[in-house]
Amino acid sequence: MNNMESKQYEKVVVVKVGTNVMTNKDNRIVVPILKRLVDQIARLYEDDVMTVLISSGSVIAGMEVLDENTITDKTVRRQVYSAVGQPRMMRHYYSIFHDYGMRCAQVLATKRDFDPGPHRDNMVNCYTGLLSQGIVPIANEDDAVSLSMSMFTDNDQLASLVAELVNADTLILLTDTDGIYDGHPDHDESEVIRTVTTDQEVEQFVQSSDKKEGEGRGGMESKIGVAKAAAQKDITTFIANGKRENVIVDIVNGKDVGTRIYKED
Repeated sequence: MNNMESKQYEKVVVVKVGTNVMTNKDNRIVVPILKRLVDQIARLYEDDVMTVLISSGSVIAGMEVLDENTITDKTVRRQVYSAVGQPRMMRHYYSIFHDYGMRCAQVLATKRDFDPGPHRDNMVNCYTGLLSQGIVPIANEDDAVSLSMSMFTDNDQLASLVAELVNADTLILLTDTDGIYDGHPDHDESEVIRTVTTDQEVEQFVQSSDKKEGEGRGGMESKIGVAKAAAQKDITTFIANGKRENVIVDIVNGKDVGTRIYKED
């Protein structure tokens, strides 16, 4: 791939991959899953579709190194995990993208960076510059320096803000279920709701679950709220299973995958 010239692209897709997608039952990063994600991004690139990747995983990656530590403060411990894990995640991504002849870049942000003003303007300039050169931005919350008042609710919220920032055509929230179900996902009679409008009440179907330290903060209720907010801004949003084969490419190509959230005309 020739990365020296300006990249001409027809669409921008924002893809958020959560911790539960990229880890196994032992809470370890599964590199082959990252490779499958990058493979899809590379195929979209060849079709003039640029992807912005919102990637969780830094805290888990840090825990893999510092599984045993003496830090008792939970907030400080998370900051340290993230600071150690973020370069490990980028090393994975850099190596995989390099295998495809592509380049990637890290973009860390806190919530205040999206407030109107110079911070937001700089973010726009950064993303615009990266995309124009065919470089895939990989965004994550800057957990190492975020304070409670400047933290995102979760990376779903970050993905929605980035999608608005780059005028994305599509926002894809990848999780470990096939979409929004009309009952508990583990029940045989439950089915995926294929389309949801912004004014349709589906929160009643959401099941709460406990999360262990290091897992992502977001759940399905958060995803629904974020998806509806993005759809209200004319960004069609999908909630889908990140472990499904070709999930990103299939969604971009219009296949009936996951749950599509949209605003009715």
